[in-house]
Amino acid sequence: MKLLSILALGLILGASVVMAQAPAQSTTPATKAAKPASAPAPSAADIANAKTKGLVWANLNTKVYHYSTDSTYGTTKNGKFMTEADAKAAGYRAAKTGGGSKKSTPPAAK
Repeated sequence: MKLLSILALGLILGASVVMAQAPAQSTTPATKAAKPASAPAPSAADIANAKTKGLVWANLNTKVYHYSTDSTYGTTKNGKFMTEADAKAAGYRAAKTGGGSKKSTPPAAK
């Protein structure tokens, strides 16, 4: 009889340990993690000030930086102004378009 009591007690304790480890289920839907608020778009004065300082516009999403001659300079949704050296050090690459500042030359005649 003592063996049966010990066995029953072991089963009860084992079941309570399993129940304690089971994740609690909530009846309310899980909330999504809030996205961090992006900084407000720079004003025309901010853009002009950055151009005079020779800063580039770094797109934080794509890790691409744009020169002041580029049409997207200061206009992407998630970006900031920084020096070109800082952008390169942070792993950013220059945009493939220079904003129309580079003129293509025709191939030399042979």
